[in-house]
Amino acid sequence: MRKNIIAGNWKMNKTASQASEFLHELSSRMGSKDEVVIFPPYLSVAAAVEALKGTKVRVGVQNMHFEDSGAFTGEVSADMILESGCEYVLIGHSERRKYFAETDETVNLKTKKALQKGLIPMVCVGEDLDEREKDLTFDVIGRQLEIGLSGIAPASVVIAYEPVWAIGTGRTATDEQAQEVCAFIRKTIAKMGFAADEISILYGGSVKGSNISSLMAMPDIDGALVGGAALTEDFINIINY
Repeated sequence: MRKNIIAGNWKMNKTASQASEFLHELSSRMGSKDEVVIFPPYLSVAAAVEALKGTKVRVGVQNMHFEDSGAFTGEVSADMILESGCEYVLIGHSERRKYFAETDETVNLKTKKALQKGLIPMVCVGEDLDEREKDLTFDVIGRQLEIGLSGIAPASVVIAYEPVWAIGTGRTATDEQAQEVCAFIRKTIAKMGFAADEISILYGGSVKGSNISSLMAMPDIDGALVGGAALTEDFINIINY
């Protein structure tokens, strides 16, 4: 049985005090039966974990290194993440790929390390506007999956499909476009040996309270990775869809 997951990626937003205030309010109004995961910035993780004690809301981080320790200024390890109280880690988000030289190969190393340490990796894939207009969507996502998940036994992986052209632009893939790609992802990982019917596949890209219900009605969409709306009151509408 696939788990429905609503995740909020705060990116570089909310200080520790702002996180604490927002999450206390969020948890008091949340009625969702789905798994809810919050990805705050590193310095707000402790405040988020504390604010969510006694609730079912999970906390994750937005990135991690694939080594256990070393001279990697500005990075954090899986052990550090686990000790902070987090359970999830975002891997391969399009902004990490675009601005910080993340590759399919480093996605693979990070995913393997997360699984080895007992973290749940939420692996992001997606095409940009140029790739979609050139009809390369399936080629791009197929490559990202085949390299990013190479050598990984069927395990506790969550996959998030985020069309880059729909992130923070106000443009959203239609329900049918999102479903088409999520179905392709499921078929691709099934061919790779994963128990595809047990793996949650999320959609991300300008998800709002006004479109979450129709997205969640699609047969291969098991949740949402929410960006801008996760920072606002609308996130309550999303998780209580």
